[in-house]
Amino acid sequence: MKNDDKKFSIIDEGFTVEGTVVGKGRLVIKGTVKGSLTGDNVVIAEEGAVYADAKANVMTIGGIFDGKIEVAKELVVLATGKCSGQIVCNDLVVEAGGLLNATVACKAIKPGPA
Repeated sequence: MKNDDKKFSIIDEGFTVEGTVVGKGRLVIKGTVKGSLTGDNVVIAEEGAVYADAKANVMTIGGIFDGKIEVAKELVVLATGKCSGQIVCNDLVVEAGGLLNATVACKAIKPGPA
């Protein structure tokens, strides 16, 4: 039985996490993460910022990301998103207005455990 889809975590506005963040399920970041980040479904909200090496199965960027990302499935940069650094992903979607200033390699990546 897979309960990972029902797990939900938030790093809220005003919170800064420095170090390693690892989680299963959906992680919404409204605060700031610095260091390394590993998760299944990571959402960086418009008010969120991540400065890290990140690995995820799916990632949505609506705020700021600066670092290295490996996404096994889909990376989405929303119209409010700003992404810089290095990206390795399977599928990449950048909405109109989204900023992408990164080295990008799109290829199949095997999903790994979070």
